[in-house]
Amino acid sequence: MKRQREILDIFVRYIILILVAVPNLWLFYLILTPLTAYPTYFLLNIFYDASILNNNIILINHAIPIELIGACIAGSAYYLLLILNLTTREIALKKRARILLWAFGAFLVLNILRIFALSLFVISGSSFFDITHRIFWYALSTIFVVAIWFTEVKFFKIKAIPFYSDVKFLYKNLK
Repeated sequence: MKRQREILDIFVRYIILILVAVPNLWLFYLILTPLTAYPTYFLLNIFYDASILNNNIILINHAIPIELIGACIAGSAYYLLLILNLTTREIALKKRARILLWAFGAFLVLNILRIFALSLFVISGSSFFDITHRIFWYALSTIFVVAIWFTEVKFFKIKAIPFYSDVKFLYKNLK
């Protein structure tokens, strides 16, 4: 009975991952675009005359548009955090929810600060914007996700290995 419940748990976790991904992560962007854009707008509005248009364009001093496209919102990074969470065995539902909320919250804060910093480069007309943007996007976003995951592993005392622990369990119990 316990073995069947654990197999069902694996099945449900992976089905959730597929269902979230199938419509091109639209749910992440629907929820996270305003959660990213508005705090960024509020931060910029402290220092500049800012307004927000269409939930994703921040206009600075009525002249400088900062458009937050899907890549800025980083839905795929949130999905990677979800994958790491849902493909890890032996985590109770309540603890899994706390881990996921912590991961999403941490990445959201870091992403808002990243967009804010890059916005300052745009506003100042810095010639370093392009290189900084590329470094932030390609390297720093990956480092954020990895650092968040390792912090979770340590803080929440996660012992299982994503994917591997599930495969090992299935192999052992289905042969």
